[in-house]
Amino acid sequence: MKQADYPAEGEFVSSSPEETIRFGESIARRLGPGSIVALSGNLGAGKTLFAKGIGRGLGVTEEITSPTYTIISEYEGTYPLYHMDAYRLSGDEEFLSAGGEELLYGAGICVVEWADRLSILPRGIVSIHIDIAEDQKRLIRYKIET
Repeated sequence: MKQADYPAEGEFVSSSPEETIRFGESIARRLGPGSIVALSGNLGAGKTLFAKGIGRGLGVTEEITSPTYTIISEYEGTYPLYHMDAYRLSGDEEFLSAGGEELLYGAGICVVEWADRLSILPRGIVSIHIDIAEDQKRLIRYKIET
């Protein structure tokens, strides 16, 4: 993971979907091969929007959509982007049998939605939690582990 221009832990208030995407872009510029971004938050909080921002920051031109039913979507950009969704999985074992382990430890960047449903994610990840705040704003808490 590349050096960040902001603290390793903090909060960001997003006032719009575009701001959420732009914050995802800023995080993407600090990622490298092997980086893992763990997204959590309620339904509709903006996890997929954040993933779109990461994709945009990595030069992905294809439309990024929620991988809820496909479980894993792959996109080409500066680095391969693996967008995973643990919502429909029963836990770690099903995640591993879906090929999650190979992607987590591969040469691409992994973005895992509903990551709080998994206990096998390694240390050294970027944790993002998104809450819906008043006036449809989003409170994005982030922690960049080393």
